[in-house]
Amino acid sequence: MTIQTIIQSLEKLVTIHESLLELSEQKTVVIKEGSVEKLQSLLIKERRYVRTLGQEEEKRQKKVEDWFSEQRISGKEVTITTMLNEISGEETGTEMAQIANTLTEVIVKLKQQEQLNQALIQQSMQFVELSLDMIDPSIKKMNYGDKHANESANRSVFDSKA
Repeated sequence: MTIQTIIQSLEKLVTIHESLLELSEQKTVVIKEGSVEKLQSLLIKERRYVRTLGQEEEKRQKKVEDWFSEQRISGKEVTITTMLNEISGEETGTEMAQIANTLTEVIVKLKQQEQLNQALIQQSMQFVELSLDMIDPSIKKMNYGDKHANESANRSVFDSKA
């Protein structure tokens, strides 16, 4: 297993993560718009990317394991970091380190973007909950005690008695 094939595998991972980051940024716009249909289609695309990402990551891990066994390196952690320590000084090692850093940066950006999306969705849920409370204000919520606490959880937006 050559180092170049591992570098190509890392480049594929960078590309997939960049696509996921772009998709995550699109999700942010769609969440702000409040378009559930667009969000669902983006989530379907995201699922495909995540599946592809998992497959590519497995291939990368296998390539790294093969490289370690070919180099007869044992007793060490089978990671890119360990591999970089073993090939330090080589030109391909520098290239691999740069790609690994790029991958790390993209992953951090993706994580931050997804945290933003999660916060926006939580705020949307709080807004919906507040709106529902305003539509159906009841004296039960104004009273003290736990007597009617469970009834609010069972309420529906539609009045079945009407």
